[in-house]
Amino acid sequence: MKRKILKLTVIILGLGLFTVSVPQEVCAQEEKSDDEQTKQELIALCKQKWLWMADKDMAKLDSLFDGQSVFIHMGGAGDKAQEMTTIEQGFIHYKHAEVFEISARIIDNTAVVLNRIRLTAVVGGNEVVNPFMVTETYVRKGGKWKLAALAFTRLMGN
Repeated sequence: MKRKILKLTVIILGLGLFTVSVPQEVCAQEEKSDDEQTKQELIALCKQKWLWMADKDMAKLDSLFDGQSVFIHMGGAGDKAQEMTTIEQGFIHYKHAEVFEISARIIDNTAVVLNRIRLTAVVGGNEVVNPFMVTETYVRKGGKWKLAALAFTRLMGN
């Protein structure tokens, strides 16, 4: 009799553990899937941003850049208004960004996107080509990703 009760208890506990563990695994897979989907959306947005910068699509850039955003270049740093003026007036024409590597990390409502690129730009009337690691920081506001910071680090070589 004791053996039957022990077997029944083990079976009940085993079933209880199984039903508890499956939903947790499913939730973890959904979170991972959502996280991966968000990363891919950010990567696509980042690549699109390079095209908007090349095309000087000021309306889309204005919508993407947060009002408090900062931009760090080899020659200094500026805010959104300065970057918009730089692009619109052609002080720097981001002609083409060839993206070699790109990755995204999400931390709560903040995302960091790293790009290893070769940037062809026109600066002061001269076309220049430089390899950069570009760090982009995005924040989620009102359900949309806004660019909060963009920093260029020139790479040696390439």
